[in-house]
Amino acid sequence: MGWHYAWLLRWARARVIDPFLLIVSRGAEPKQLAMSTALGITLGVFPVYGMTALLCGFAAALLRSSCHAPTLMLVNLLATPLELSLIVPFLQFGEWITGSEHFVLSMDVLGKALTLQAPREVIVGILHAVLGWAVASPFILGTLYGFFIVLFQFVCRKHRGEPVRQYLPAHQRQKNGDLFTLRKDVVV
Repeated sequence: MGWHYAWLLRWARARVIDPFLLIVSRGAEPKQLAMSTALGITLGVFPVYGMTALLCGFAAALLRSSCHAPTLMLVNLLATPLELSLIVPFLQFGEWITGSEHFVLSMDVLGKALTLQAPREVIVGILHAVLGWAVASPFILGTLYGFFIVLFQFVCRKHRGEPVRQYLPAHQRQKNGDLFTLRKDVVV
C-alpha cells in the first residue's frame, strides 16, 4: 500500500474505527452492537435510494434500548456503496420471485425516472427490487447478526477499560501535530 492511501487510512481511523472503539469503551453490550450493526446493514441496502436513513430512524425509535442508534446510523451510512451495488440483484431476484419479464435498465429510462416522469415499468421494477430485498432481508439480518455477535464479543473483551482516543480540535492539538490524544480522565 503506497503513501497515497495514507489519507484514506487516517480518515477511516478518525471517522469509523475511533468512534466505534469509543462506543465499545463506554460499555455497549456485544448483543446490542451486533443487532444494531446487522440491522443497519440490512436496512442500509434497501433498494430505494434515500429511504435508508428514514428506515433506520424508525427502527431506532421502535427498538429503543435494544438498538444502539449511533452504531445503527454509522453502519447505515457506510452501507451506501453496498446499497447502490445491490439494487440490480434485488431487482432480478424480485423478478424471479414473481416470474415476470426482465426489466432492462437504460439511460432513457433512468433519465425519465430522474425527472419524475417514470413509466409504469420503472415503478414495477422498484416494487420488484423491494420485494427481492424483503425476501432476502431476514436471511441477511440473521447471517450478519451471527457474524457480528462473535466479532463484537471478541472486540468488547479486548477493548473494555482501555483509555479512549478522542479527536482534538485544531486549537487543542499537541505540538507534534497528532490529531488524537489519550484521555486518562474518561471513566468507562
